[in-house]
Amino acid sequence: MRKYMLMLVAILILSILAACGGDEDSDEAKEIDTIVFADAGWDSILVHNFIARTIIEEAFDYDTEQTTGSTMATFQGLREGDINVYMEVWTDNLYPAYDEAIEDGEVLDLAVNFDDNVQGIFVPTYVIEGDKERGIEPVAPDLKTVEDLKDYPEVFKDPEDSSRGRILNAPSGWTIEQKISNKFDAYGLDETMNNFLPGSDSALVADLVNKYEKGEPWVGYYWSPTWVTAKYDLTLLEEPEFDRDTWEETGATAFPPNDVMVSVHKDLPEQAPDVVEFLEKYETSSDLTEAALEYMEKEDVSAEEAGKWWMEEYEDVWTEWITEEEVEKVKEVL
Repeated sequence: MRKYMLMLVAILILSILAACGGDEDSDEAKEIDTIVFADAGWDSILVHNFIARTIIEEAFDYDTEQTTGSTMATFQGLREGDINVYMEVWTDNLYPAYDEAIEDGEVLDLAVNFDDNVQGIFVPTYVIEGDKERGIEPVAPDLKTVEDLKDYPEVFKDPEDSSRGRILNAPSGWTIEQKISNKFDAYGLDETMNNFLPGSDSALVADLVNKYEKGEPWVGYYWSPTWVTAKYDLTLLEEPEFDRDTWEETGATAFPPNDVMVSVHKDLPEQAPDVVEFLEKYETSSDLTEAALEYMEKEDVSAEEAGKWWMEEYEDVWTEWITEEEVEKVKEVL
């Protein structure tokens, strides 16, 4: 009997210790000093990171930092909690990983940053219509669809292979790159065109800008909001209406519509409820985002400087997201 009682006491003590340990772990989960943002490599996410980080640091007194990586790597970091905030989750580009993360409760959507964006395969409009002011004649007046491109290798000549054309894909490592590669097979583009993967967004932009400024033909992947689509007259080539099954199987459909979300790791509401309350109100648009990006290019400044300019220029927007007292704290540093 005595032995039995001693066993019960031991079990009770172990249970209490385990419970205490659990509470300690839970308390640790709720503590956060530094909020980590995702930097997936494009300018607009960096601008939004700056805006949100500035408000969080000054209004709510947290430290912030950002982790750089590919789209999929940074999103995986969000799922695992190594990253706390993702200011531009292009939801359909991340299918099915995004849907799985939401369904499993690993990631929470707080707000739609913007949903009036487009992406796809573009050409400068002068390729189809010409440009009288610049003395440019149309070189592909009948070009309408992405599939039509296989008939125009001589217009979009590959500088490294003059017998074939070149279409610029998304940068290597971006999730959308494989979908565009699928289109080459589905539309028969690989019969006459080369699938070129630039090393980065900046390399893609440099190629487009170089050709545009010279009035030469160019074709490739791009999206809005960017300073490029704000500054240059580009035409989106047509594809069949978006269909999920076709998109996943062959890519022979229009690019998916994207709600670009502000998303966070599941623990952040407990770790920083004031930050979550602010991010739930974060909302912009393609035009508002492009304003910062156009300023960034025109003035040749960093994304951080463009974000600071944006906050000064569009004070009426971001001041609606936080209280008057918090607004004053942020204004002191601007």
